[in-house]
Amino acid sequence: MNAFDGAERRLALLTRPLRWLGKRVRGHVVELVGGPARARVVVVLGGVLALSSAQISTVGAVAPQMELALHIDNTQIGLLSTVALLGGALAVMPAGLLVDRIQRIPMLAASVVLWSIATGYGAIAHSYVDLLLSRAALGIVSATAGPAVASLTGDYFPSRERGKVYGYILAGEIGGTAFGFLISGFAASVVSWRAAFVVLAIPGVFLAWSMWHTVPEPARGGQSRLAVGTVDLVEAVRAGRDAPREEAPGAEPTRDLAQEAARRRGFRPDPRLVLRADPRRMPLREAIVYVLRIPTNVLLIISSSLGYFFFSGLQTFAIVFLRGHFGVGQAAATGVLGLLVVAALIGTLASGPLTDALVRRGRIEARIWGPAICYIVGGLALIPGIIAGSLSSAIGFYMLGAGLIFAANPPLDSARLDIMPSGLWGRAESVRTFVRSVAQALAPVAFGAIADLVAHFVPQAPVGTHVHGIVSSATGTGLEVSFLAMLVTLFAAGVTMVRARGTYPSDVATAGAAWPPGPPRPDAPTRRL
Repeated sequence: MNAFDGAERRLALLTRPLRWLGKRVRGHVVELVGGPARARVVVVLGGVLALSSAQISTVGAVAPQMELALHIDNTQIGLLSTVALLGGALAVMPAGLLVDRIQRIPMLAASVVLWSIATGYGAIAHSYVDLLLSRAALGIVSATAGPAVASLTGDYFPSRERGKVYGYILAGEIGGTAFGFLISGFAASVVSWRAAFVVLAIPGVFLAWSMWHTVPEPARGGQSRLAVGTVDLVEAVRAGRDAPREEAPGAEPTRDLAQEAARRRGFRPDPRLVLRADPRRMPLREAIVYVLRIPTNVLLIISSSLGYFFFSGLQTFAIVFLRGHFGVGQAAATGVLGLLVVAALIGTLASGPLTDALVRRGRIEARIWGPAICYIVGGLALIPGIIAGSLSSAIGFYMLGAGLIFAANPPLDSARLDIMPSGLWGRAESVRTFVRSVAQALAPVAFGAIADLVAHFVPQAPVGTHVHGIVSSATGTGLEVSFLAMLVTLFAAGVTMVRARGTYPSDVATAGAAWPPGPPRPDAPTRRL
């Protein structure tokens, strides 16, 4: 035995516990999701949202280092996030049209590669303007994520467990945010802020390769929905394409869970909104007009956009606030964000199954009341945390608020699919993403502008805090005021969801009465609205 063989054996012994732990975790994940095939889809779709969220959150993670290196202020930091979101808003409408018309998996894989290129370019930017251009490019090429993930989720998973599955997929978005903060913050502290962009450019290539080679394009209309326990993903999709909808492996009755609950409660479709033709053939303008005529959809778009508005500002300035307000270092601030991620994951994973169970019992409005309560109570929980004088007394409130705010997303996203014919899922999501992206784009600038204005009139540190590192306590106080003022958006999101309780059941019934939910007839005419 040579020295190399001995070293290889010692390495194998050292890594054996990690490999054992990895197998156990993978086994639990597969069992929880419902089989290897379903786990593969959830991991890939969650990975797409994770990568998108990580790349957007990088700016917030390295904001202190960028402010020092580039000599910029909070408003300019916010503008970096703003241009990425505005770029996505401009591109999301065409992206939604493509999602409803062409194969989604190849399009999404190509987009992920372009994301990585745009992110990597940020690492070599020579000026603030170059960095702005790289973030704008990132926003444009990542616009496919929301519409494609929503459409693929609806075609791969039955509605009776839509909230639970959405929770698993959205956990990827939360994990991506955490990854962006933790890894980017670490890279920025050890090397430089440019290293953070390099680190986040690499995973996209592997994700795109995995998506292209292991996840097939599902049939539209429900034939490819995966039954619990499915092992071979490729074979299941092939069998679903070849079988009539009612005989497909993961098929469900014509009326899905929410539609059946609406029927039992006596709710009837709105005849003015029932589609009588293949919605996939609708021109983009007519599709946009139609999705904005559905009352519940408009309310859900407003509520979701308000919630993401607050989260966007929080995501951009959380590290700066914690360091300035409590006088802690980068490591401590990043550790707090790690705890918030845990709370957000718990809320996300718990709310979907809970609201699914309530809908199965006939309480169809659960997917409306759940997010409403989460937004309002979550906003109230954050108030004492924001004004607390010490970090130890604030952490509990932060975790409660984060858990509730993120718990609103799975049932809200499930409700959006419930009220929309499947042939419009991509374009309907693109409309929501456009409005949401504009709200997210405005948030960092608004949060930063308020913080800078307040900090301008706070020449000295408030009692009980001190300057630490490169972030001033005046900045921390400005962000404290900004966060408190912007909490009104969370309360408004909750009130908007409450208003949707009266229209949601009827709109669910309307979606169920749309043009036949099976494969479209090639000779079907397009209904002019």
